[in-house]
Amino acid sequence: MNTLLTIEKRNAVLTTMAALLAQERTALKSSNQQDLANYSGEDLAMEKRLLVDDAKIDGMILSLQQLAGQEDPVGKIRFEFVHDNGLKIYNKTAAFGTVLIIYESRPDVTVEAGGIAFKSGNKILLKGGKESLLSNQKIVSLWHQALKNNGVATDWVEYLNYDRAQTQAFLEKPTQKVDLIVPRGGEKLIEFTKKHATCPVIVSGRGNNFVYVSADADLDKAMTIIINAKTSNISVCNALDKVLIDVNLPNWEAFANQLFRALQEQKVTVLGDATIAKTSQIPQIDSDTIWYEEFLDYKIVIGTVSSNQEAIAKINKYCGGHSAAIITESETTTQEFMDNVDASSVYHNASTRFTDGGQFGLGGELAISTDKLHQRGPIGLQHLVTNKWYIYGEGQIR
Repeated sequence: MNTLLTIEKRNAVLTTMAALLAQERTALKSSNQQDLANYSGEDLAMEKRLLVDDAKIDGMILSLQQLAGQEDPVGKIRFEFVHDNGLKIYNKTAAFGTVLIIYESRPDVTVEAGGIAFKSGNKILLKGGKESLLSNQKIVSLWHQALKNNGVATDWVEYLNYDRAQTQAFLEKPTQKVDLIVPRGGEKLIEFTKKHATCPVIVSGRGNNFVYVSADADLDKAMTIIINAKTSNISVCNALDKVLIDVNLPNWEAFANQLFRALQEQKVTVLGDATIAKTSQIPQIDSDTIWYEEFLDYKIVIGTVSSNQEAIAKINKYCGGHSAAIITESETTTQEFMDNVDASSVYHNASTRFTDGGQFGLGGELAISTDKLHQRGPIGLQHLVTNKWYIYGEGQIR
């Protein structure tokens, strides 16, 4: 069992790791180029997540520096009580112990998610995808160097170079203690992990995010927000997949056609429901099952509703529980929408692309959870803790 490291030691490791990433920038990019050359898939989103360039390395370094400057999330008093008999009772935050992070294609997760879990006092097990193996192995070698430089055992960060069968066997019968698993990737990875894991799993879920353009929307805001949410980065879970337009919006048909043309200019494939298809050149969807899909591609579906309540019901039926936005100038409509949409993050007149730990002021995230336990939405440093009761007595018995 690894004894909890002091906060000074944890911060020193993070600071050293940031310096090593800057020092080994060229070598890391070289390893990543080999991964990219080996990747023969046609998944554009996967390839974008796999790439490690200077901007991504800068982001990794910044995340570590920010983490080192944040308060220790462990040992915070959440509740205290003095019993009639004199017992002093405290509930404090505590480290989970060992956190396994299973992820696809994104080498920056090896730094950012690993850093959050480490700062939270946990031993880290990393299981990355085969497509990013060389990049991940390079980053883990830097983790080990940072640990050794600070007199900390290298087993605090361990990389599991397992294939699918080995991963399944480890999930079902771990060869070491695992207290929490965080899968970061597509639905198949999440389903696989939940099916085989024998300890708690935080579901970092799919997106399939919605924007509802209400009857009293500002259409300039709506247009700008939709284009940004769809096209600024297609490979992330906070990207937009579905738009609902209220048919009570004046000249809604003209807006739908304007939106269609704007999205086409951005090389986005646009599909519409029957009502949209009748009033525009937008091709009609083949089946309602498409409303459940997360695209992670230059693709979007536009549909119609006739009320705020209908929009809420449709979003709650089909969305992934991640993010949803309403474009409206009505405070009443806004509040009804935000209170009743069942998603981790609900927006008024803003892009869904802000659902992110860094953007929410958390200084990065381990994952974005669509579960309601134990934390919903971006999981920052302060959320990656469990709790523990401390009771101090002087011989009391019951």
